[in-house]
Amino acid sequence: MSPKQIYLMLAALGFVAPSTQFAPWVVAHGVNLPLFFHDLGANPISRFFGWDVIVSAFVLIAFMRIERRRNPVRHWWMPIAGTLLVGVSFGLPLFLYLREESLNSRSS
Repeated sequence: MSPKQIYLMLAALGFVAPSTQFAPWVVAHGVNLPLFFHDLGANPISRFFGWDVIVSAFVLIAFMRIERRRNPVRHWWMPIAGTLLVGVSFGLPLFLYLREESLNSRSS
């Protein structure tokens, strides 16, 4: 299996796994941002995970912007949008997939 295929599979997993938890919450509560942030900070362990993901998302977006200057990646905005809309578990493997695609096309 090529790295490109692995990254694409991980991006799919990174989209599906969090969605299995988020979609039922949205169905039950609608797009209720105050409740979302209340639930996210419901206890110290959820705040720990919430802050960890938020900081990781900022780090990932900085990395993607820096890496894009070194190696132009087509559709560079998609992993940023994916990170902001789904999370790092989707944005990172999607960026790595696009980066691998760019590296493969440059070497061909």
